[in-house]
Amino acid sequence: MMIWRVNMQKKTLNKEDVPDHWEKLGGRGLSAQILVDEVQAVCEPLGPRNKLIFAPGLLVGHMLSSCDRISIGGKSPLTGGIKEANAGGSTGLTMACLGIKALILEGFPLDNDWQILYLDKDGARFENAGDIAGLGVYDSAKKLIQRYGDKIGIALIGPGGERELFSAGIQNLDKDKEPSRIAARGGLGAVMGSKKIKAIIFDAAGTNKPLLKNPEAFRQAQKIYTQALMNQPQTKVYADYGTAAMPRMSNGFGGMPTRNFSSGQFEDVEKISGEYMRNLLIERGGESNPTHACMAGCTIRCSNIFGDANGKKIVAPLEYETIALVGSNLGISNLDTIARLNWEINDLGLDSIEIGAALGVAAEAGLMRFGDGDAAQKLVEEIRKNTPLGRIIGSGAGITGKVLGVKRVPIVKNQAMSGYEPRAIKGTGVTYATTPQGADHTCGLTIRAKVDHLDPNVQVAISRASQINMAGYDSLGACIFAGFGFGASPQSVKDLINARYGWDVNEDYLQVLGKRTLSLEREFNRRAGFTAKDDRLPEWMTTEPVPPHNAVFDVKDEDLDSLFNWE
Repeated sequence: MMIWRVNMQKKTLNKEDVPDHWEKLGGRGLSAQILVDEVQAVCEPLGPRNKLIFAPGLLVGHMLSSCDRISIGGKSPLTGGIKEANAGGSTGLTMACLGIKALILEGFPLDNDWQILYLDKDGARFENAGDIAGLGVYDSAKKLIQRYGDKIGIALIGPGGERELFSAGIQNLDKDKEPSRIAARGGLGAVMGSKKIKAIIFDAAGTNKPLLKNPEAFRQAQKIYTQALMNQPQTKVYADYGTAAMPRMSNGFGGMPTRNFSSGQFEDVEKISGEYMRNLLIERGGESNPTHACMAGCTIRCSNIFGDANGKKIVAPLEYETIALVGSNLGISNLDTIARLNWEINDLGLDSIEIGAALGVAAEAGLMRFGDGDAAQKLVEEIRKNTPLGRIIGSGAGITGKVLGVKRVPIVKNQAMSGYEPRAIKGTGVTYATTPQGADHTCGLTIRAKVDHLDPNVQVAISRASQINMAGYDSLGACIFAGFGFGASPQSVKDLINARYGWDVNEDYLQVLGKRTLSLEREFNRRAGFTAKDDRLPEWMTTEPVPPHNAVFDVKDEDLDSLFNWE
């Protein structure tokens, strides 16, 4: 494995040996180390000194179930701090087969022409992207597959990334060549747009999977991990319902974001539940499928294909976070409406969490009525038209709130909260507040912890443990649901890593990775000017009670400041 470094000004590729202190890092942890080592933390996120990093996790490359994810990192134009966004699909797998430990895009081009960066076993070349510039991600992906064949991985941006909107993500192909797996959060699609790259093609033709130091030990560890994963009851739940299994659970805790986070329960939650959606898709048939894998080799298959009344695909997948932020958060209870909004947001290459939160703020300001799906669609069309209002909404909930004069804006470090109300699920509120990434449930979701979620005194400990584990999983390239298997067979991480690389790590390697990653991220943010005051929820959430429990976020500041005390 080598570091592939692309100079955008010279349009050159250099392949470099991996520095010793990068060797035992991957994914999110490697991205953080590179940013600390090479990027001035006070740089302009959309300027030439920022770098965009693609890094497969340490376990990527062997179709280990749920463990082929790609991490994409850089300084966030949304938060002003460090950002890692990860995704499933095929990008990580193809990069690993090409022997890429990390791909680093640096510098600025001297012209304004949109480019396709093509990478294969022989190196790199730049090709003009004029025929796909301005197109949405779906049409762009079709044209790219027609041009380069269907045996490739693709990372691409939509019009949102081209326009450098702060909610822009980077789309990746799933196993069925659908550009549906988005590294969504933090505006990294805008960073890719600032470097005038419309798409990156990863062509692994003529390559093989990464070498294993001990193939037999790897296969044995893989068998134990896979069996542990399949024996977990939650694996069956997510196969049946996907992430859409969460609305009923979240609503039951009073944690379902509703009408711009003004309530924690949605009266029409049954109409947007995973159970309802599964029955609907089975009834509709055709292209509809409630159980679908985004990555080759995944045994959980928590994705889905949402079809219309005639069974014709609207979008794939329709996930819980979109159901929450574009559904209940906007007072919308029609899954078809939510799916169509999801498709539009995807095609623009934007983060549905950030856009859903921005639309909620817009509704609070009176630009649409809660529950009016047509009005929400028209506001999304403003983004496509690139109008001033569209650019405001496309820049995220924070900017939307400032421009429209709304005080109830659900953000931390200027990034929108996801589908868990932090006054009702306070451990996740601690994660929102303290993670270096900005409000992001994937950095440490606590809804499944066996605690009283309203008790402020027990939340820091469960958030700390979850944040450490998730930073570790993100560095392995493991989906959050892989944790079902690793949790039941914790020795599997050690055994898989040692068999693949010939290392001698201990059973706590997941936590070692997680702590190192979080410390690196906090160091970058410290250099960027972040202090303890940035590790807080909005003040209105500490004073405004949220129904039905009429809870406020009351975890003490000194407790929040103690979360990283291992450093």
